[in-house]
Amino acid sequence: MSETLFDLAGRVAIVTGTSRGLGQYFARALAKAGADLVLTSRNKNRLAPFESEMRALGRRAISLELDVRDQQSIEKMVVVAESEFGHLDILVNNAGCNVRKPALDVAWDDWNLILDTNLRGSFFVAQAVARRMIPRQYGRIINIGSVTSVAGYAGLAPYGASRGGIRQLTMSLADDWGKYGVTVNCLAPGWFRTEQNKVLYENKEWVEYLVDRIPLKRPGQPHDLDGAIVFLAAESSRYITGQTLLVDGGISTGAVRSLVSNAPPSAEK
Repeated sequence: MSETLFDLAGRVAIVTGTSRGLGQYFARALAKAGADLVLTSRNKNRLAPFESEMRALGRRAISLELDVRDQQSIEKMVVVAESEFGHLDILVNNAGCNVRKPALDVAWDDWNLILDTNLRGSFFVAQAVARRMIPRQYGRIINIGSVTSVAGYAGLAPYGASRGGIRQLTMSLADDWGKYGVTVNCLAPGWFRTEQNKVLYENKEWVEYLVDRIPLKRPGQPHDLDGAIVFLAAESSRYITGQTLLVDGGISTGAVRSLVSNAPPSAEK
């Protein structure tokens, strides 16, 4: 198999929301595959240590302020990024937030914060970047969804709505921009420990409950996403668009126990 299928040398990737969490893992995986990076956060100063880490890998990297709820901020970021590198090849729409509450307790402002950040923000960042990709007839847009893109969970009504919207948005944009050589896919992680949900993982009983429902019997580790993000960003996925790739240990199968015993299947005939 040709190594160039996964080689991102010479490519420029924007990764939104890289001050912490999975965004940094996405950016790191792309950098190790050869990509130069545009790192973003609402507070650019928080990106300095991570930018230094990326440069230590031998990559060009810049840090830019971005508030995905502000259209002027989006346009300014994209203009500066294109000016710095001359072209934009990859977008990872990672910036997001959550407010975890029972549905009856969700406030108007909670809903607006989550949907404006996760869904509206992703659309307008993709639009701004696609305007630069289309004239070059090349682009890879990766929207970050979630297992909540395909399954419902109590306490996550607005978040699930935003991530379900990301899946639908991905398919629509893929149809819109495919003729210009721009692919649009959704990477949907399952249950990974992040800053947003770390309190859950401090509850041993809840972790056991979760693991029991994951066919691979463990929560996700950030590096489990490395191969998927590089695959969707590289030539390896050149004929794939409009798809949602679930990296979730199998929890989206919705499987329940159908056997009383947990013993492995017998090899006897």
